[in-house]
Amino acid sequence: MAHPHRATLESIKYSRTSFTLLDQRQLPFATVFDDVRTVQDVWVAIKEMRVRGAPAIAVSAALGIATAGRLKLEANEPEVQSVDGAKAFLLGSLDYVATSRPTAVNLFNAVSFMKNKVQEVAPTADTGAALIWKFVELAEEMYNEDVSFNERIMKHGAAHILAKRAATNADKKVNILTICNTGALATSRYGTALGVVRELFYGGNLEQLYACETRPWNQGARLTVYECVEENIPCTLICDSAAASLMKSKRIDAVIVGADRVCNNGDTANKIGTYHLAVAAKHHGVPFYVAAPSTTLDPNTATGDSVTIEEREPLEITHNLQTKQRVVAEGEHLSIWNPVFDITPGEIITGGIITEDGVVEPKAAAPFFDFGGAK
Repeated sequence: MAHPHRATLESIKYSRTSFTLLDQRQLPFATVFDDVRTVQDVWVAIKEMRVRGAPAIAVSAALGIATAGRLKLEANEPEVQSVDGAKAFLLGSLDYVATSRPTAVNLFNAVSFMKNKVQEVAPTADTGAALIWKFVELAEEMYNEDVSFNERIMKHGAAHILAKRAATNADKKVNILTICNTGALATSRYGTALGVVRELFYGGNLEQLYACETRPWNQGARLTVYECVEENIPCTLICDSAAASLMKSKRIDAVIVGADRVCNNGDTANKIGTYHLAVAAKHHGVPFYVAAPSTTLDPNTATGDSVTIEEREPLEITHNLQTKQRVVAEGEHLSIWNPVFDITPGEIITGGIITEDGVVEPKAAAPFFDFGGAK
């Protein structure tokens, strides 16, 4: 366990008697946990971005279905009493939660894994309850595994960056730039990219974290800054458009971002604005890293060109998200384009991809990453 003595924020609170999710839309002004009791509850939480971050979405989906199944058993609902009924409920629920958001591969990997497990276990279950409880155990294992993955990503990423920094014979403390929120609020605990930052900070090796505000939902300004303030991590908030100027004017030792999907060739889908950070980092010679668990790797998608990019409502750009007041002129010839993600080509991920098994460093020629070679 990495730093078990340190308390950290959690967006997922789960036990076998209660499951709640932090409504991240209301941060930092209000801390509200919503009860999850039905499959519809968790679908809405994911769809409306009450819970967000690829690992957290996947874990929440599994725990949500497990909780809904458990409550159906407690209520003696006929639907789940037989093995066939429980199987139909679980498989149908998994298909349903997969429709909530289209880009994060963790969700689809989790759905596929759990569907295969249901099909595998059902023939050996003697009651619907036995099948439901096996699903509960599997969902809990997924939750615990994500925590373990985060701890290992933290360790590998920080050690790698410090080793690279030491090779330059420069000051050991490092300056990191990130976008969106990849911390305890986006995962089961600690985080991926922000987890690496946490590990650097815990070891006394972080000079400053620079956080992009991350328009239009401001996950950097609202969530990453919130996490840093809560743990006294030194943090400077910048506008997204200031990132290139920052790299030119100040020493930035690395850009570290998260990912919602890493394609077979290393192309990465992440929060809109990530691509231009990678381009600017390449120009300024700043190492660019992606931190993601192996559950985010998608060997079945060859390149980023095949990734479905989610587009969200125009009002997220045209309106103040807190007051709901329109702040943009209206006109019949005005169009709004609001993609949530962009694709960073593997060839400009110059630092590497940090996983729970180590840092996969880029090769000089395509394919730029060999995910069997983490070290």
